[in-house]
Amino acid sequence: MNDKLRGSAAAAALALAATGLLPATNAQANAEARPAACPTLKVSEGWYGDNKARIDALIADHCEDRDRRGKKPVAVFDWDNTVIKNDVGDATFYWLLRNDRIRPPKHGDWSTTSRHLTPEAATALGQACPTGVRTLPTATDTDCADELLSVYGSGATTGGKTAFAGYDHRRMEPQYAWLAQLLHGWTTRQAASFAAAARAENLAAPQGATQQVGTARVTGWVRYYDQQRDLIRTLQDGGFDVWIVSASPEPVVDVWAKDVGIDPSHALGIRNTTDRGRLTSHLKGCGGVRDGEDAMITYIDGKRCWINQEIFGVRGPAAERVQPAAGRQVFAAGDSDTDVSFLRDATGLRLALNRNKNELMCRAYENGDGRWLVNPMFIEPKKRKTSAYPCSTTGYTASDGTAGPVRRTDGSIVPDQADTVF
Repeated sequence: MNDKLRGSAAAAALALAATGLLPATNAQANAEARPAACPTLKVSEGWYGDNKARIDALIADHCEDRDRRGKKPVAVFDWDNTVIKNDVGDATFYWLLRNDRIRPPKHGDWSTTSRHLTPEAATALGQACPTGVRTLPTATDTDCADELLSVYGSGATTGGKTAFAGYDHRRMEPQYAWLAQLLHGWTTRQAASFAAAARAENLAAPQGATQQVGTARVTGWVRYYDQQRDLIRTLQDGGFDVWIVSASPEPVVDVWAKDVGIDPSHALGIRNTTDRGRLTSHLKGCGGVRDGEDAMITYIDGKRCWINQEIFGVRGPAAERVQPAAGRQVFAAGDSDTDVSFLRDATGLRLALNRNKNELMCRAYENGDGRWLVNPMFIEPKKRKTSAYPCSTTGYTASDGTAGPVRRTDGSIVPDQADTVF
């Protein structure tokens, strides 16, 4: 190792020691033992404080690591608003509506599209949308488009009735799941082609663009974060096994993730069951949830389950539980409460992009073990939250949907946190 590279590796290791992730007495020795070519992030703009240096140090510490079975250290990213700005599920849904690509349910019975759809929502959809058609004419039928958009976007009918009920709020978000379920009747390849068309439109649109869907104006653009593209590439170059886990439909995520070097085999999203090669309105299960029960998706605790099952090979109900440190991701990145569980599982660093989400920011700002990094969004960052995050009272959403305090592993309550990274 030449003096310049030796100095760079040593500096990275010493920086990591300062974070408490590596004993200072061993920092120099570990730096000398690492390969000379441990990569570092190339994009500096947009990183807050010492976040870039700490990530570089983590990569240096794990560069070309392998366990006894030859397994690489794992890094896991959420997708929407973590690797990109805006939401690819939303972009695809809007495209489906604008292009008449949603099939009506069998016999016009909208309750068959989601076991969590309320009778009021099923009735409202049945009244707004026609039957006896191959695909719904949502490009021109604004009543039908508006009802679908309202149920998906706000979880309520246009008349203000609750659209979904009867689900575990830590394992399922039925609005997200409904997009995957509304792909019923299409093949995976067709669903991917719809996502590709939506992707092309949203990348070509100027930043800030909107589009007309039904009678509403909705977001019409998406951008990749250069910083996250660089981070994913750097982790891969450093020998990490990098994965995406998203609460968007998996065929949609596959299309988008390819552009940051993530193969579809390493992208996890909501998975439909299939019937003779076509997607159904039922979903694949995880852990103790069987296929077709439609009770768990890649959402909060469900993300933990899918990561444990698909990345680490844990089967059955055990996949729903926190695994020993050796069987967990080293690095994780997310932007929302939907990412809290898999971020907490990361053993090295946890990157939280600040979108003012209560539980995530309560845990990230408390930073009890010193492994959390908070960073503003790289495009159009949020302004500072003027009030404290309500960690001690309502920052946590329980399985039954009720709000309560955010608690540490030992059960003690996290105090309210000020918004300091914006």
